Amino acid sequence: MKTLLLGANGQLGRSFIQHGGLAGLGQLVAASRDGRQFDGADIAAIDLAEPARLGHALDRAQPQIIINTAAYTAVDRAESELALALRVNGEAVGVVGDWARRHDALVVHYSTDYVFAGDRPHPYAEDAATAPLGAYGRSKLAGEQALRDSGARHFILRTSWVYSVHGQNFLRTMLRLARERDVLRVVADQHGAPTSTNLIVEATLAALQQWRQGSVSEQAAMQGTYHLVASGETTWHEFARSIFGVAQALGLIARQPEVEAISTAQFPTPARRPAYSVLDNRAFQRQFAFKLPFWRDGLEPVMRQLAINGS
Repeated sequence: MKTLLLGANGQLGRSFIQHGGLAGLGQLVAASRDGRQFDGADIAAIDLAEPARLGHALDRAQPQIIINTAAYTAVDRAESELALALRVNGEAVGVVGDWARRHDALVVHYSTDYVFAGDRPHPYAEDAATAPLGAYGRSKLAGEQALRDSGARHFILRTSWVYSVHGQNFLRTMLRLARERDVLRVVADQHGAPTSTNLIVEATLAALQQWRQGSVSEQAAMQGTYHLVASGETTWHEFARSIFGVAQALGLIARQPEVEAISTAQFPTPARRPAYSVLDNRAFQRQFAFKLPFWRDGLEPVMRQLAINGS
């Protein structure tokens, strides 16, 4: 069985490569926009910003499983680059789905908590009404809909507040700022579940293992949309405080900065963000018998790796 990993240089794609678990599925073909892997290796060149060329690239690869970790993720910039965001997150996903349907391939695609409005005080189930507030969320929702409409076999895995040891994410930004400033102002009225790429990779592999072992009817029953997030919830403010506590204990920072809690209104951004985008992850845990631990449990292992790397 051949697996195609799209977006191999992003923080999630890179975590898949470094984990190594995809090798257990058979042959792995990694792809990035420029055909170079983060370690300098030559890999397939596939750019989701050019949907018209995707069909030929997929014809060359001939995968049985397509894992799409590639995405346009610049939430604020998407407000002024909606066409590009829709091309990458929406149109290209539809092209992948159409190819997969014709070739009986499975598509694993990642989406976001930002497809929801965040205007209710309890976790969103998979079938809750979507109402994205910004261009990024609209583009990701367009990709979900395009993949479903394609008729391809698929998993749509919504996740949230993703962080890892590499790439641009909240954890790494907070560590950098902690070394530069004595006081940080962090939003305290947005709620979500920080989720490490390590957890996303391990949970995805567990789902794929069960899917491979299932009969045709069992595979058909298990496909669909799931919420793949850590359990529990927090705010950006409390997440930052947790980061600094662990960072100081591990020697990543010499002292913890003061963290001032502010409102979303005090930190205006081009894109509106949901106030409460906690996702109900019970369906994933039931279907795949995979425990999604409390969000704080995933933080220290990632930060220990940062300490080992000297980051």
